[in-house]
Amino acid sequence: MMFSRRREGGRHARDNNQRRGRPEENEQPAETEPEVPSVGPYDASEAPEGVQRLDLGSLQIPAIDGVEVRVQANPDGVVQQVVLVHGENALQLGVFAAPRSEGIWDEVRAEIRKSLFDDGVAAEETDGEYGIELRARVRTPEGMTDLRFVGVDGPRWMVRGVYQGHAAVDPSGAGPLLDCMHGLVVDRGQEAKPVREPLPLRLPKELAAQAQQGQAQEAAPEVEVDDTPPPVNGAGPSQPPGRRPSPRPRRT
Repeated sequence: MMFSRRREGGRHARDNNQRRGRPEENEQPAETEPEVPSVGPYDASEAPEGVQRLDLGSLQIPAIDGVEVRVQANPDGVVQQVVLVHGENALQLGVFAAPRSEGIWDEVRAEIRKSLFDDGVAAEETDGEYGIELRARVRTPEGMTDLRFVGVDGPRWMVRGVYQGHAAVDPSGAGPLLDCMHGLVVDRGQEAKPVREPLPLRLPKELAAQAQQGQAQEAAPEVEVDDTPPPVNGAGPSQPPGRRPSPRPRRT
C-alpha cells in the first residue's frame, strides 16, 4: 500500500514503507514481516497492549499524567472536538478517512495554507518529526496565537494535530502532549467512507450518561454540550471560520 512520496522525510513515511510492504527504490521487497512503528499514531491492528487509553471510538488517547482531555460533544454523546491540554499548551486532534492508495496530508496542508492566506495570514512549511508541518500566527479574541499543524497518514486514515501555545513554536516544548501523539491509536473500521470524512467519535457510555445527567466527575474528560456540526474534512475546524472545502466523492 503506497502513501505520498513527498513525505518520506518524516518518521511515519519511513515506517509506512516497512509496515505497508512498500520497498524503497532500488531495494528488493523484504521477506520478513512488516515492522511495527516505534511510536504512534498507531493503527489499531498494531497498537501496543497494556496501555490505558480513553476510548472515543475511532480515536483512543493514552492516559498521560498532567494532560487534561477536553471533549466537546452533543447531547447524544457524539464527539465533535477533542483537545488535550497541558499547562499553557494545547493539542487539538482530528481523524479522517483516507483512500487506500495514497496519503492526503499534502493536499489537506495545501488547502489549510490557502485558507489562511485568503484570510491574510502567512503560513510557513517546516520539517518535523512526521514530515512537513505548517506554522502560522493567527488573531483570536484573546490576541495573537501560534498554531502548528501536523499531519500523519496511516492505512486509510489521517490524523491531524494542531498545537497551540509554546509547543506551536518549539516542538521540543510539547512534552506530555507529544507523548499523547506518540501513543495515539486509530481504529479505522472497515466501512467505506468518503475521503476526508471525520471518523466517528463517541463518548464512552458511562461518560455520555454522566454528561446527560450533569454528573461528570472531576477525573473524567471535560464535556461541553454543543450542537455545532463536525468538520466536513481534514482541513477543518482549526482554520479560520467559514473556510471548509467540501469533501470529495471518493470512497475508501
